[in-house]
Amino acid sequence: MSLCPIGWRNPDSALAALLPLSVQPEPGSCSSSGRPFVRAHKAQMLADTMTSQILDLTDLGWSNHFARQLDPEESRPSVRVMAVHRDRLLVTGVGLDLAIPPFTADTEDDEAAAAVGDWLLLDAALARAARLLARRSLFKRRAAGTARRLQLIAANVDTLFIVSSCNQDFNIARLERYLVLAEEAQVTPVVVLTKADLTDRPEDFVRDAARLLPGLLVEAVNALDQESTACLKPWCKRGQTVAFVGSSGVGKSTLVNTLTGAAHIETQAIRADDDRGRHTTTGRSLHRLREGGWLLDTPGMRELQLTDVSSGLDGVFADIVALAETCRFNDCRHENEPGCAILAALTQGRLEAERLRRWRKLLAEEAYNSESLAERRARDRSFGKMVKSVMKEKNRRHES
Repeated sequence: MSLCPIGWRNPDSALAALLPLSVQPEPGSCSSSGRPFVRAHKAQMLADTMTSQILDLTDLGWSNHFARQLDPEESRPSVRVMAVHRDRLLVTGVGLDLAIPPFTADTEDDEAAAAVGDWLLLDAALARAARLLARRSLFKRRAAGTARRLQLIAANVDTLFIVSSCNQDFNIARLERYLVLAEEAQVTPVVVLTKADLTDRPEDFVRDAARLLPGLLVEAVNALDQESTACLKPWCKRGQTVAFVGSSGVGKSTLVNTLTGAAHIETQAIRADDDRGRHTTTGRSLHRLREGGWLLDTPGMRELQLTDVSSGLDGVFADIVALAETCRFNDCRHENEPGCAILAALTQGRLEAERLRRWRKLLAEEAYNSESLAERRARDRSFGKMVKSVMKEKNRRHES
């Protein structure tokens, strides 16, 4: 019997799954099912890039938050999910680089599945995960399709770099959207404005971004220059995990490559006519940063929609929420009602009409995305019945 790199495919090869990926078989080896496995040289590359100089779990992002969840007699090794594929998880611990089966703690709960960045306890005897540790943060979205199930994007992220640029791509509404996501996920947001070297007044962009949230950190950088990006080092230190969001063409991939010191992610030139580019990130995994931390750049991050983020909206638009609480009527719609504090603030110039419009738009999007499929169908049926009733009454009057 030949050893297989993913032992869970073959009940007789559980031992093989515990081997470091660097010593897995050459291409062509497979289980009794005849399905091919991960190439050995790719596994070796993964081991080299992810676990070089791993000294202890702290190096991977372990903290007291996770340690407190373990019993004193716990003997199962702790590993972090470094990459997620359809049929396997790539996990890393001290002296461990393994491919294991996907894991979910509860098949009825979408959030119980292991995502990139999660911490697991490994059952060495069965070569699979045994427990998912409670997270510090989580990014998620509604999956495509009619089931409207949640899709997990990333877990246990410490800092979210919200990347925009000092050109036509700078967009206040988009920045507010990302700030809401960070607030809901309980992740520290840092706005990074790239291409600061291509404008005469980068401070104008910094000022406009900083106004969006009290105490918001904003950095303007040249993504190609290590010296310019040195201001981001405090969030990239050993044990820290950062993630990136931003539209295409703002320089995310360039910034990633500068912070990691290697061309992990392909970059493409932007289109000159609108300062925008094409998406170049296609994987979902963690990369080592120069400063010792970990970086997550996944295509799912740029497609996040506002779903179940009411607290995030309240945090980013706390000024409007505070005004709404002082309206004369609890059910005030802030349109033309007497005693509306929001309308008064607009009249007095204490609130910008454009900011109010963006808040309303995000509220409507969040309500729509958070609505379950059953609720949406019920609403559609109710609307259909109302239309039929109106048409029936109209026809009756016409006939009479």
